[in-house]
Amino acid sequence: MAENNNTEIKKRKRMINKPLRLQCAVKNYNWGIVGNKSHVSRLFCLNSGTHINPNEPYAEFWIGTHESGASFLDHGGLSLKEWISKNPDVLGDRVLNKWGGDLPFLFKVLSVEKALSIQAHPDKELARILHKSQPSLYSDENHKPEMALALTEFEALCGFISLKELRNVLCTVPEIVDLVGGADAEQCFPVSEFGRSQEVKAIVESIFSQILLSSRDEICEIVSRLKWRLNLEKKKRQLTDKEMLVLRLEGQYPDDAGVLAAFLLNYVKLNRGEALCIGANEPHAYIRGECIECMATSDNVVRAGLTSKHRDIQTLLSMLNRRQGFPQILKGISLNPYTTRYLPPFEEFEVDFCVIPQAASVVFPSVAGPSLFLFISGNGTLSAGFSKEQIVEEGEVLFVPAYMEFTITSQSKELHLYRAGVNSSFFQAF
Repeated sequence: MAENNNTEIKKRKRMINKPLRLQCAVKNYNWGIVGNKSHVSRLFCLNSGTHINPNEPYAEFWIGTHESGASFLDHGGLSLKEWISKNPDVLGDRVLNKWGGDLPFLFKVLSVEKALSIQAHPDKELARILHKSQPSLYSDENHKPEMALALTEFEALCGFISLKELRNVLCTVPEIVDLVGGADAEQCFPVSEFGRSQEVKAIVESIFSQILLSSRDEICEIVSRLKWRLNLEKKKRQLTDKEMLVLRLEGQYPDDAGVLAAFLLNYVKLNRGEALCIGANEPHAYIRGECIECMATSDNVVRAGLTSKHRDIQTLLSMLNRRQGFPQILKGISLNPYTTRYLPPFEEFEVDFCVIPQAASVVFPSVAGPSLFLFISGNGTLSAGFSKEQIVEEGEVLFVPAYMEFTITSQSKELHLYRAGVNSSFFQAF
């Protein structure tokens, strides 16, 4: 018996002292890209060894410990969360003391063909309240700040438009004025761009609320008139980007209040390699494209439009961050010739993107927290001084414990990988 125990201890130490291969979950939400034409389907196929259903949408590839899409060790059937609970030292003392025996971040790949809902994620205080009162809808007590890093051109709605843009909407979209009433719409015109910010925010919130709370019959009539007018006008002039987006959204979600609400949100277009950060209570919707997404470990979503799922409009309206203006776009900072780091203003996570040319190597230094690695194209080798060299290739996902230094060398024309870890600023605070 003692001999068996010693063997098990030695085996566990070997596992702790090397990266672990993971098998990860997929989500087939109806807004995903159908068949094998997406990053999600390709990565899931390579990671799991399963075949792709050519008629099924592939929306999200989950990497992490959240119970809604848990990752598992490649051999043995143990979930990553279970394994971490048995080996908490792999998180590092600082992460363990701050967040307990779990990863503080969740890593995903998204392939978006059809717009996701207009939504927001609650802060920690509201998440606790929602989870306690409606656990079937809000599955955990955590907040969910997130960052989307574009793999392709990526479109999103995020945050409220400026007062200047709001005035333009009210001058050029008569259907919204008809819905909310001329008196309410005219409130924003006497207000200065540099005047009372709370008054401006209250006006935007009032118009946004009236749109989302309008009856279905009202929305059907207004959206029908909007669609008719824009289709007529596009024969005479070039529609604006926002107008073309609204027509596309109407085609995906007919007679939905979110079609009108989209006029009040910033239309963001990310190029590959650009990132968008979304904080708690920030209204947003992903529209189209593919991205890497990283967030605090949570799956709490409060929806209000562009969806067939449950809408919790009153909760969303009560929680919204009413900040106006175009969101900041992150370009990343260069760590070395091959690595770009994206640092969001959230302590739970950061993301590195590496493009390693053939025969080149990148050293990943020891850090005080755990990391997740996703190999998105190419192949190479991973070597650490105390373990056997490993082959790494497209579709593989690795969990790397805290305080582990290793080197990745590319054997293909280019090796592309993403790393998610705890934000460096968290460790610098000590």
